Amino acid sequence: MTYHGYAGKILRLDMTNRKAVAIDTAPYRRWGGGHGMGSALFWDFCTDKTITDGRHPANVCCVMTSPLCGTIVPSAGGRCEVVGVGVGQYPVSWFTRSNFGGRFSTMLKYAGWDGIVIEGTADEPVWIDIRNDQVLFHTADDLWGKDTWATQQEIRKLLHIKRGTQAHWQNLDALPLADDRGYAEQQSDRTTQKPAILCIGPAGEYQTPHAALIHDAGNGAGQGGFGAVWGSKNLKAISVIGTGGIKVHDPKTLLRARMITKEKYVVNWQTPDFHAWTRVGNLPKPLIQTAMPTDERRPQACQGCINGCRSRYNIGYGNESACQETFWYGPYVRKIAKNSAEDTEINLKSADIVQKYGLNSFVLQPGLHWLEHLYEEGILGPGRQIPSELPWQSIGTLDFAEKLIHALSTKTDIGADLAEGWVQAALKWGREEDLHTGALQFSYWGVPEHGYDPRAELEWGYGSLMGDRDTNTHCFNYIFTNVSAAFAFGKPLRIGAEQMVTLHAKKLSPYAKDRPEVLDYSDANMYSEAVAQLVRWQQHYCRFYKNSALFCDLKWPDFVNTNVSNFEGATGSLDAGEQVFWNAVTGDAISFEEGIEIGRRIWNLDNAIWVLQGRHRDMVHFAPYIYKTIYKKGEIFPFFMWTCRDDNGNWRYQDLMGRSLDREKVEEWKSIFYQLEGWDSKTGWPTRTTLEQMEMGYVADTLEAAGKLGEDAS
Repeated sequence: MTYHGYAGKILRLDMTNRKAVAIDTAPYRRWGGGHGMGSALFWDFCTDKTITDGRHPANVCCVMTSPLCGTIVPSAGGRCEVVGVGVGQYPVSWFTRSNFGGRFSTMLKYAGWDGIVIEGTADEPVWIDIRNDQVLFHTADDLWGKDTWATQQEIRKLLHIKRGTQAHWQNLDALPLADDRGYAEQQSDRTTQKPAILCIGPAGEYQTPHAALIHDAGNGAGQGGFGAVWGSKNLKAISVIGTGGIKVHDPKTLLRARMITKEKYVVNWQTPDFHAWTRVGNLPKPLIQTAMPTDERRPQACQGCINGCRSRYNIGYGNESACQETFWYGPYVRKIAKNSAEDTEINLKSADIVQKYGLNSFVLQPGLHWLEHLYEEGILGPGRQIPSELPWQSIGTLDFAEKLIHALSTKTDIGADLAEGWVQAALKWGREEDLHTGALQFSYWGVPEHGYDPRAELEWGYGSLMGDRDTNTHCFNYIFTNVSAAFAFGKPLRIGAEQMVTLHAKKLSPYAKDRPEVLDYSDANMYSEAVAQLVRWQQHYCRFYKNSALFCDLKWPDFVNTNVSNFEGATGSLDAGEQVFWNAVTGDAISFEEGIEIGRRIWNLDNAIWVLQGRHRDMVHFAPYIYKTIYKKGEIFPFFMWTCRDDNGNWRYQDLMGRSLDREKVEEWKSIFYQLEGWDSKTGWPTRTTLEQMEMGYVADTLEAAGKLGEDAS
């Protein structure tokens, strides 16, 4: 069988018995790739879908590519999806997902694998060595205890050929270890390709919540606690070298769509518009939230990406870190830094610390603020109600950052109480009130608020609530960032509010096509059927195009684009839309809407897993402060601008600060959402009719056997 875009096989790792076997990709083809394929594999291979802690031996962790990985599809060639039961959420650690970029997924495809299924638990630390068709298990005693950077350096040394002029080549033959057992079809010789390595640091080894998987210097699967999942399986690292290639169905169409993207939708580099409103069409630029440390830098991008949102510097620190990890410590550094250069240095070196320990820094954005609040109130510190020997008086220094991350990663000092999760620690410390006042801003499922408050940015809040974690999905978020930045810095509004919603609505098929009211976030519309349709669209679009086809979240979808005369973006277009690239690579002939329907199928499978884990609509709530307090202070701007209609039906950009959510009305909104999805509104569970419409009767059978199948509407 000829696979276009696919390698054709999936690697199944039995950690308990140290065995590796190949699974045929074909039975999972209908799930696309990435998340969809991973969810289907989890469904098939997890023997106990009721588990609620990702460190349970029955957990199955899938690391998945997509057909687009390793191709020239703009900003879709280098992403990788991770799924499995997570760690550290509240009240349940759901079946969840994370995602990272870099070279790993591409190298895995070049080695001949569409993904990896990880089962069981090794009896000692091991690392996995993949060289094309060879798969070997190696003892990791010498790697255990090392940080993520040192681990990768040691593995690269092991794979180097150490003779003559070949010192920088990588060996493609097996390491001569007597106890290696694995899977091998053929052996090769050598390559100049460097291995792509995914590994855990001390945070993962200690199985702490929010432990991340790290690849290269700064690519991380942060959310979900998958570092702890690997630590529980005694899996230190997976290294892969591939020297193969990927067959695409229609190279001519693929290349033409890429060139159209460049020539039509992307800023002209010779006459650049530095303030263009677009996702896919902006110039490459570093996504760093401090001043640049030096002009001596070069862009660093995930393989196949046109954005280059990270950098490598000649100063030796901050390399490949971007976005939030470059500023998790920022508010505290500003208090002590003597100048901008010192501010940047401490922030970027603090980013290096979390990368090396393998800890998701996002938990610290609201979490450290809460801990500082407890210290200032005299509750936390040496000899206090919550004992801590950390040098809280020196918060903002690099020394404090190192000691804090060490404690959180190794379960020492306050890290011991935070070892099961931050909300769990709040309850243990008797600080439940902080979830009511907003002192601890963990909005949903025991994870942090992202900076886009649910009381303002509705699709973000509702999407996270109806899902399994902070959604971290920027489909519509740039409305807030672009418009708010224009107001804050006196920039021109490139697109007016009415045109903005009209352009979006043209592309919101099938649920909200030509319905601009779905983007009306005014008080009068915030609990409406229209907003529920927008959330549905986002969940289904992302489950396929972002999480399974693995288009980059920062570049897609491209709804509006000021590089085009009519301002219509690339998303769903007939010349360079997402489905055009998918079809050119795979040979499918799906429409844009059919891709969203695949996403609906994946979304329903995920929900079925959550139901087996114990989900019911009665537990689907925001943290109390979302209902009890008014949104007063933004993370980025002093206002939160969004599209709204006034009492006369006229569109405008309006500040959404100064409001809270009404709990009863959120409950009514949930019922609307469940009904639109074809689920039982009394329980929130999928129904047989809905599942069978998507050829998922076997899922309905499992739910029915568990007594958790939703009732069809009469």
